[in-house]
Amino acid sequence: MRIISGKYGRRRFEVPRTFKARPTTDMAKENLFNILANYVDWEESDALDLFAGTGSLGFEMLSRGARSVTAIERDEAHAAFIRQTAETLGDPGYKVIRYDVLKWLRRLAVKEPSEVPSYQVIVADPPYDLTQLPDLPQLIREAHILAEGGLYVQEHPKEVDFSDDPDFVEMRHYGAVHFSFFRSDNSDH
Repeated sequence: MRIISGKYGRRRFEVPRTFKARPTTDMAKENLFNILANYVDWEESDALDLFAGTGSLGFEMLSRGARSVTAIERDEAHAAFIRQTAETLGDPGYKVIRYDVLKWLRRLAVKEPSEVPSYQVIVADPPYDLTQLPDLPQLIREAHILAEGGLYVQEHPKEVDFSDDPDFVEMRHYGAVHFSFFRSDNSDH
């Protein structure tokens, strides 16, 4: 895993071969962050990395100046790797929660919005075979975790189309990797 740019740019971390995660390719990640540069003021952003896997997207957000990054990852070995990498960087702005993302979102959805953390940027790289993958934008809305005007980015296979979602902004693809962008209030976009 490589952090592409920012204060930790060019740092590499060896991902164990036993990992089942499908990491976002460097080309797709670089293009994604080029797009995000037009949408996000990193220094004013608290970020959330759902289905964190190796933590690659979260570490990239932290490296580019996010105030804080919270990574949610269910797999114990993956969460341990992310924690170890965060400790190596020594950045207090990175937090790992070992939890099932869908359960975490549903748990937050029943709370009062004032009791729920708010994020200006949310990225999700769920397993492509996740049954609930098409439901994730709605689950994010129901959990009230995306700040007003915030941006949610979901990686997905080409067979999934979010263009009918009320918060959908655009979709970009890089090879087999597709990113859909959603804004919590896209009325002026």
